Amino acid sequence: MKFIDEATIRVSAGDGGSGCISFRREKYVPRGGPDGGDGGNGGSVYLVAESGLNTLVDFRTKRRYAAENGRAGMARECTGRKGEDCIIRIPVGTRIFNVIDHEDEEEPSEELIGELLTHGERMLVAQGGFHGIGNTRYKSSTNQTPRQSSPGSLGERRYLRFELILLADIGLLGMPNAGKSSLIRKLSSARPKVADYPFTTLHPNLGVVKVSDERSFVIADIPGVIEGAAEGAGLGLRFLKHLSRTRLLLHLVDIAPLNEDTDPAEEVRSIATEVEKFGGEIMQRERWLILNKTDLIDADELERRKADLIEKLAWKGPVFCISAISGEGTKPLTYALMERIEAHIKNEQSGPADDDEPWSPLG
Repeated sequence: MKFIDEATIRVSAGDGGSGCISFRREKYVPRGGPDGGDGGNGGSVYLVAESGLNTLVDFRTKRRYAAENGRAGMARECTGRKGEDCIIRIPVGTRIFNVIDHEDEEEPSEELIGELLTHGERMLVAQGGFHGIGNTRYKSSTNQTPRQSSPGSLGERRYLRFELILLADIGLLGMPNAGKSSLIRKLSSARPKVADYPFTTLHPNLGVVKVSDERSFVIADIPGVIEGAAEGAGLGLRFLKHLSRTRLLLHLVDIAPLNEDTDPAEEVRSIATEVEKFGGEIMQRERWLILNKTDLIDADELERRKADLIEKLAWKGPVFCISAISGEGTKPLTYALMERIEAHIKNEQSGPADDDEPWSPLG
């Protein structure tokens, strides 16, 4: 299925049904009086979060959603039927924006009106119209034969923009071909495409890493970020938003690049600079340095390159050496990640963590 993480739709709530003008006319009832009933309320439009969905692709083919109008009132004080609500199911983790100036195609203004983060969470996005009043309601001692009624009010119309941000505990960050897809394949049952050319990964992938029967976490892999991404180079920064809700970032580095002139430290700084340009919540995430492809060099050379990289970056956070292909070093990494996530959850329940530090290009 094609991965789509943004979509714009138009929603229309139902109009309220009109009130009825009617008079009771029955044999032996010479003064029946008014008996026009009220109309029915228009249906409303609701968004409901669905954990079984992971893309907004359905909204690329269907862009208009409408609730049912309320029915008009009838004689004998019969109230019109209420319009059916329109239920729109969207993936968990979707942000909803109200597009205000939709006609302005160059720079339409918009406002964030909410986000759905748990399965079954519900949001009203377009209120149905209020029902009209039948002539029975207008009867009084001075107006015994009212011939007026009121129409129902119009339902709300809105243009909405959806922005899906995947929910994951761990996010992978790194240059193209750093081994992010290989790592997620090794740790989980996810099967993203892996090849020996850059930009093999074209859209985010999620994988569930199972540590034990009752302990697991979700890891997210996004397309690689390169220098100039903020200006649109490569795939740009479009997918970085999917790391904004993670608890921890793993910065993967190819410690054995094919090009001898490649400096891993410069690659780390380059990505850090692009992420700083992106800004947002991702700037506050804790980061670990993961040196990948250790199977391509011997132990002594690995230690030398590791020490050189840590010194150049003045890196103070955790550093792990792994081989995503052979699996060497991935088990200790998995257990350490699980323990750190559990600590994050505990801190979130008791208050903000004291050891969380903002983003720094040098770690």
